[in-house]
Amino acid sequence: MNAEPVRPASSSLQPAVNLLLDVLLGAFVLNLTLQPLVEPDLGWHLRAGLDFIVHGWRLPDTDPYSHTMPDWHWVEHAWLTDVVLAFIYRALEPFGGLGLISFFGGVTALAWWIAAGLAPVHRTCRLATLVASLWVALPFLGARTQLISLLGVAVVLTIWNRMQRGQRQWVWALPPLFLFWANLHGGFTAGLFLLTVLLSLSFLMKVCIEWQLCQAPRDEPVLTWEDLRHCTIAIVVSMAVTCVNPYGWHLYVEIYESLTDRFMIDTLREWQPVSFQGWAGRAYGLYLLGLIGLIAGWYRRVEPVRWVLLVLMLGLSLLHWRNVALFLIVSLPLAAELCALAGEFFLHRVPVLKAHAAGGVLVLAMMAATALYALGAEHLEHVWQSGRTPDVYFERTEYPIEAVRWIRTHRDEIGTRLYNDYAYGGFLLWQLSGERIFIDGRMPAWRIKDRWIFHDYVALNREDSPQLGLLDRYGVDWAVIPRGSALASALEMHPAWKNIYADAKVVILRRHP
Repeated sequence: MNAEPVRPASSSLQPAVNLLLDVLLGAFVLNLTLQPLVEPDLGWHLRAGLDFIVHGWRLPDTDPYSHTMPDWHWVEHAWLTDVVLAFIYRALEPFGGLGLISFFGGVTALAWWIAAGLAPVHRTCRLATLVASLWVALPFLGARTQLISLLGVAVVLTIWNRMQRGQRQWVWALPPLFLFWANLHGGFTAGLFLLTVLLSLSFLMKVCIEWQLCQAPRDEPVLTWEDLRHCTIAIVVSMAVTCVNPYGWHLYVEIYESLTDRFMIDTLREWQPVSFQGWAGRAYGLYLLGLIGLIAGWYRRVEPVRWVLLVLMLGLSLLHWRNVALFLIVSLPLAAELCALAGEFFLHRVPVLKAHAAGGVLVLAMMAATALYALGAEHLEHVWQSGRTPDVYFERTEYPIEAVRWIRTHRDEIGTRLYNDYAYGGFLLWQLSGERIFIDGRMPAWRIKDRWIFHDYVALNREDSPQLGLLDRYGVDWAVIPRGSALASALEMHPAWKNIYADAKVVILRRHP
């Protein structure tokens, strides 16, 4: 969309005030993208990377981390990211945690900045829209490997935008992009899906124009037949090079099985439909209402490809929480363009705003500084502590760091086959090197014959009647369980189990020999 940048009224103070506001907005971006290390899956990603380096740069054929599914042929679709995380963590010791925070913060900021950069608007407007989008995305940020795929999506959108502007050589950046992406994270399939949708819609538009099925004026470029041919070749090559990974085409099999596991989708919150209850749902609802308002007020362009893409991505975001951040990236350029148009509209309609633009921007800068001080100082303190002294920081979280300390000094009092809560699996792999766990975030779709570990885990945690016989089936002889849970209460009353440790977060129980 060719929106002109909003240009403030001339004033000797205007450049300095604009710069001040930009700096404060940039500080907001840092505040939102730098998050503590509390992501449940970070632990097993980091453990896998560290072990990969220690074991001579060899990937395991079967699962080395659980005692419940040791014969499962584990396909780690983020293996290269695991290595990068482990390298950062080891190379920067004792500041490895801060290195991880900086890495994920940088990936997040870069993804949103690249997406916002597709909007030809003034830098201040771009930063303000970016901050609003990141605020909505906050529940999905942190030390998550999925952020690498969001960066990949932003790069794909940028390449497509360059192609639309006639820079067709950019299409050949797709194969090397997907070669790396397929080894960094399994979300590369989202990039291939996005490209296929864009190519299909562009092909349909070209056919409609050639056959004169559509005579309405259009405000977006239409690719030539030669461009479409080059795009098709580049996408086919990109799909082919994604098989250049340690697992070959089996990577697609693993991703397909995960995406089609009905029980996992119905059980895990990130795969469930969006609910507008709670902070995350209300924030997303406000974003959608704001975007709809901007579209109704200032969107007058005819862009069929963009329309269909946005509606499709919106539908996917409402279908699964996991896709909300994806829609935020895809819709960010439009949001920035419309915010610029809205700002320009009010500057022209309200002369006093234009006459006192510098003062207005100064007020906004002061408000931003106040909000940043109120919201940011304590948050950045938490971020620093989680990276510099994670053991101390974990004391204020739900992770059982106190129990971990006890386990380290009482190994002779515990068993050999652990039961752990799903949320603790990655954390325990990180903190207790060499300990095999019951379940973690890798395993919801794992199933070998009648061993369906995630299904069994859910059965064990039924509020009405935990299925304790499953512990016998897996030979579990000790357990780390959230205090007050139905399973903890059932085992504490069971004559075959005894409580050997308890704190405010968890209880540790051991089966009587």
